[in-house]
Amino acid sequence: MRAIELSAVTWRKSSYSNPDGGQCVEVADGIAAGVPVRDSKIPDGPVIVFGASGWNSFVAALRDRQLSS
Repeated sequence: MRAIELSAVTWRKSSYSNPDGGQCVEVADGIAAGVPVRDSKIPDGPVIVFGASGWNSFVAALRDRQLSS
C-alpha cells in the first residue's frame, strides 16, 4: 500500500456535524486515490481513505436512510 500525500488538502466538515465542534467527520475532495476521512477533533490523527465507488455507495445509503446512526 502506498502513502497518499494529504498535507495540502482542504478538509471540510460534514454538513451533519453540529456547530459546537463535537463528533465531526471531515472529508477532503480532489484526491485521485479516493476520499480521505478523519475525525476533526484529532486533525493529526489517522485518516481512512475510501475508494470513490465505496464512498458514493455509503453516502447514497445514508441519503436514502438505509443506514442509521
